[in-house]
Amino acid sequence: MKKLATLAVLAALSAACAKGAPPRPTLTTEDDKTVYAIGVALARSIQPLQLTPAELELVVAGLREGSAGKAELTVESRQVQIQQFAQGRRSRMGQAESKKGTEYLAKAAKEPGAVTSASGLVYIPIKEGTGAPPKASDTVKVNYTGRLVDGTVFDASERHGGPATFPLSGVIPCWTEGVQKLKVGGRARLVCPAAIAYGDHGAGSEIPPGATLDFEVELVGIVSK
Repeated sequence: MKKLATLAVLAALSAACAKGAPPRPTLTTEDDKTVYAIGVALARSIQPLQLTPAELELVVAGLREGSAGKAELTVESRQVQIQQFAQGRRSRMGQAESKKGTEYLAKAAKEPGAVTSASGLVYIPIKEGTGAPPKASDTVKVNYTGRLVDGTVFDASERHGGPATFPLSGVIPCWTEGVQKLKVGGRARLVCPAAIAYGDHGAGSEIPPGATLDFEVELVGIVSK
């Protein structure tokens, strides 16, 4: 129920922007800034639905009339259809991402020094490290930047204050495999097909379903062996 309410509010905000609503108010107070940030967060969550301007208009009508107690339909009467609609849109997005990913992986595989493993991982060395590489059972410390195939950075260790530490057994398969190819001080790109990343579900609002991901990773250290 909460999810449905969130989608409705978000769609209304998106539609307002698309229709050239009145100029955005100045962010004067702390509450203004907080409410604006809520809108930004909601905008991220609606992206997988890929609503058209006409569909956004319908959502706005439902929001307006529902708030006035004059809605023609109840949410309960359309729950199954809403879920099917969302699943269908995510599936369509996943198919588009898969096509882009296939092309991106083929291009990455032609980079100098690139090696494609049986899993589909394309490993592209940037700088050679020293010592023994980590094992799947190790905990490692890394710097990383993660990008979508269009170049959008969806995550980076610097956003979290510096190198990240985690067990290699607790990350996506692409990382478990790829980081084991690095030695301390080494850097490489790990181009990960969806099958060994986040699959057909994606992850949150940042990583769409079916997405191929491109990580640049530096192995800072092996914390435990």
